[in-house]
Parts: sequence; C-alpha cells; structure tokens
Amino acid sequence: MLFTFPLMAAIQEISARIGRVTGIGIAANMRRYYSRPLLFGMVALLVAANTFNLGADLGAMGAAFSLLVPGYTELYVVAFGLISLLLQIFVPYTKYVHYLKWITLAIFSYVAVAFVVHVDWKAAARATFLPSLFSGQTGYFTALIAVLGTTISPYLFFWQASEEAEDVRCTPEDQALKKNPQQAPAQFERIRVDTVIGMACSNIVAYFIILTTAATLHAHGQTDIQTATQAAKAIEPLAGRFTFLLFAAGIVGTGMLAVPVLAGSAAYGVGEAFNWPASLERKPKDAKGFYATIAAATLVGLSLTLLHFNPIKQLFWAAVLNGVVAVPALVVMMIMAANPKVMGSFTLPRSLFWLGWLSTIVMAAASIGLFITFGK
Repeated sequence: MLFTFPLMAAIQEISARIGRVTGIGIAANMRRYYSRPLLFGMVALLVAANTFNLGADLGAMGAAFSLLVPGYTELYVVAFGLISLLLQIFVPYTKYVHYLKWITLAIFSYVAVAFVVHVDWKAAARATFLPSLFSGQTGYFTALIAVLGTTISPYLFFWQASEEAEDVRCTPEDQALKKNPQQAPAQFERIRVDTVIGMACSNIVAYFIILTTAATLHAHGQTDIQTATQAAKAIEPLAGRFTFLLFAAGIVGTGMLAVPVLAGSAAYGVGEAFNWPASLERKPKDAKGFYATIAAATLVGLSLTLLHFNPIKQLFWAAVLNGVVAVPALVVMMIMAANPKVMGSFTLPRSLFWLGWLSTIVMAAASIGLFITFGK
C-alpha cells in the first residue's frame, strides 16, 4: 500500500487536470479527439466493470446491515439501491457532493477496528516497508491485480475528471483553464493538495483493513470468507462486539459512498460518449439519457445481487476486472494528457508524466502476470 500511494495519487491528479483544463470529462475528450471505436469500447468496459462492482457493493451492504438491524437481506439490498438512485436523481450535485464527503467519515471505522484487535506492529511495519513484491504462490498475480484494481480504477479516473468539469459548470467564476489560464496556478495547487490528502486517506483505510483481517480472520485460519455476514460474524468472537459493529458499519458506509460514484461515472462516460447532457446538477427532465444510465446501472447491479451471486467473490472479481480494464484506460488517458491539442499549454509536468506512465506499466505488468499464471 505504501508503494501504490504515489501511483494512485498521480493518476487521480492527472484525471483532475484533464477535467479542469478542458472543462469536459475523459469520454467527452475522447469523442472530440479520438476514434469512435476506441471511445465506445472504453466506455463499454467502464460500464460493465462498474455495474458488476455496483452489484457487489449493494450485496455486501445488505448483508452487513442485516447484522446491525435483523431483517431480510434482500429487502435491505433493494432499499439501499433505491435510496442511492433517488438521491442521485433528485438531489442537485452541489448538495449531494457534500453528503458524499461526510459519508467518507464512516470508512474510518476500519482504522478504529485495528486498534482494538491484536496486531503485531513490528511485523506489520517490516512488511510495509519491505514487502514481498513477487511471489510464486498460486493466485499471487490475481490478488495483486485485485489490490491494484481497487486503488487505480477506471471509474475513479472518469469520476474525477467529470467532477472537475462539473465544478467548472456549477461555479460562475470558474472556467476551463484553456479559456482562463490565469486560474491555473491556484487550481493546480488545489487539485494537488486535495488529491494527495484524499488518496492518503484512502490508502490508510485500505492499509488498516488489511491489518485487521490479517490479525483476526487469517491469524485464526478463517481464509475462505464467502459473505460479508460471515466476515463480520467471524470477527466478533475474535475481537469483540464493538469491533463487529464497526466492521459492519464500515461496509455500509463504504457502499453508500461507492454506489453513486460507480453509477455516476458510468453515466458520465455514456452521456459524454453520445454527447448527451451529462450533469448531476441538471434536473432529470433535462438529462434523460444521463439519469437513465444511472438507473440502468443501479438496477442491473441490483438484479445481479438478487440472483444470489456470492458478494465477496463478486467484489474480488470486480476488483480484478477493474485492474485489467484500467490498463487501456490509463494508456488513453496518458496520451490525452500529453497532447497539446487536448490540453493546450497545460500538458503534464515531467514528474506527473513519468509517475503516470510508471503506474500504467505496473498495471500492465500485473495484468500480464495474471493472464500468464491464471488457473495455475
């Protein structure tokens, strides 16, 4: 996790720069400057990965909430899906984004959990700074690409760029930097600080999730977790009721944050690809295709969950799929960010250019390793 931090921070900053400089999202820039087959192929991969991931999140949320409030898991899954959908459709972006930011506090419950279980901090520190980067173990590359796919994900690229473009549209004094270059120094500094802090918090939470599961489940031989319910119940006798409640609440909070981002980034991609009005600030009647995509992604993901796919396996394979899909998305994005036709005079500085390509190479190498070793 320590070594992924600069890579994921660089990629998110590059995504944000594309949106702020051009005033439009990644798919809109692809439609303007690149071929239609490339555009629609990339958006199709994005929508497929997002929908699969979205369904897995809803399933995990329903199972976790049934531990906090006993009831029918399927009913909770449907409720979470519909609540998220209605909030995205009827709450304007400028208000909704504030709710999303406050929901992020819920994921810090995972940090609290790590301090109430027994963690071998010396071993953790050693593995943090001297990780086993390569292993011949079966499934190593599958797990590696899953970890990378949760931190360097296509939906995050598309969301970040579209969110910056949304801010340009919603803030009267702001303009795309290609039109108003005087704003560039302040905006780039804001983007850098915002991205570094955000990605640091994300990595810290992921780090403590790893510590908690290693110190509880794995240390006691619980290595075949099938459902979120099983994970939470397995933790309770090992770490206590308080830890159990925090773990379950964390799953719900994380899902409430992830589902609208997954559905929203898919809708931005589709809307921009077809040149539809694509904005969470618009009313549903003024952006029918955009909101129809959000509804379709949410409802299809919900349907996958109700078909009783294993939510933990679905989450894992969604992460693997995101990791693989990220490779072509990163290549396109890096070429775009270095293109003066797209970025004007605001092509990437040297540090971001090399970090971005390093991230792309790492993701590609992990994907190649996955395909070579898959099934062995």
